Amino acid sequence: MASITTLRPRAGAALPAAAAGSTALLSDDALVLKGVSRAFGALRAVDDVSLTVAAGQKYAILGSNGAGKTTLFNAITGDFPPSAGSIHFFGEDITAMPPHERIRKGLRRTYQSSLLFRDLSVRDNLFLAVRGVAGGRFSFLPARSTHASARATQDLLDRVRLSHIADEPVANLAHGQQRQLEIGMALAGAPRLILFDEPAAGLSPAERRELVALLTSLPAHMSFVLIEHDLDIALRVVERVTVMHNGRVLREGTPAEIESDAQVQAIYMGGKH
Repeated sequence: MASITTLRPRAGAALPAAAAGSTALLSDDALVLKGVSRAFGALRAVDDVSLTVAAGQKYAILGSNGAGKTTLFNAITGDFPPSAGSIHFFGEDITAMPPHERIRKGLRRTYQSSLLFRDLSVRDNLFLAVRGVAGGRFSFLPARSTHASARATQDLLDRVRLSHIADEPVANLAHGQQRQLEIGMALAGAPRLILFDEPAAGLSPAERRELVALLTSLPAHMSFVLIEHDLDIALRVVERVTVMHNGRVLREGTPAEIESDAQVQAIYMGGKH
């Protein structure tokens, strides 16, 4: 389940000097990776990756299995910190920051495998995500229907189009609906940037259309980075693309440039796409 944050500065705003410390810089970029590598013994799963995601930008990282995409996400979130290089989040160096602190800064992530409370309802899963960022989140007192957390939960239900099944146990949901719920949980607490790890995996054509509608409806100020094998989805919902191969950056460009690139076609599309 995606965890949540409390107080965050406005995206792109300068942090006060006392709060920012010496590692904070004024930046209009949401995420900057410089020479990021991650090694597991002799294996360099990610090798010298540099990229920049602007504030509010929708970004995709493409590549075949084993290209290093998920390992790169793990480095960004701190699950497996980089062996080399640096990671800046809205101007602040988070390279050595523990995962929970990155979450507090406004970084979120979904996973390839669902991390949901299957015996709880859709509403309860979202409510737990919302309470994770709210003041008094450790209180054992139930929230009233007029409580801010309850209202925020309903807002998320509406945003991810799950209000009609709000009281269904998660175990009864179709795979695509579980993916929608995961996105809703990642949206709790108004994140600044979300990492989506293969959200279209296993979805039916109808569910993929629903996913595209959901991703394109996200607020313009919110950045996201998408790992996706389905090029038809990825190239429709993003503005910038990095293609990885064997842990390294192969190409970077607009969706149109990536789609027409001969080397990308040869490696990942088997010819003309």
